[in-house]
Amino acid sequence: MRSEYPEFAKRGAVILNLGPDSAAHYRAYWNEHGMPFPGLADPDHRVAKLYQQPFRLLKLGRMPMQLVVDRASVIRYRHDGESMSDIPEGSELLAVLDGLAGG
Repeated sequence: MRSEYPEFAKRGAVILNLGPDSAAHYRAYWNEHGMPFPGLADPDHRVAKLYQQPFRLLKLGRMPMQLVVDRASVIRYRHDGESMSDIPEGSELLAVLDGLAGG
């Protein structure tokens, strides 16, 4: 997502990364890696539970999940990863955004 961030920004999209780590850990990681979009620490899993993010104990916990939410707060795309590496390409998410803009 970081390398494609300019394309998301060009489309007016906002990226928010949600993770189970503490705010201090998140802040350190974000500063170290120069992430161009915000990260939200969710160590108590409150937000993850609201969006029903999949959790698999035998696969390291919370699975990756990507959402595209439109300006009316309607989820237009949802991908629930089956493993830690099951993450859609940025081009797939950009195509969803382009489809929303066109229709």
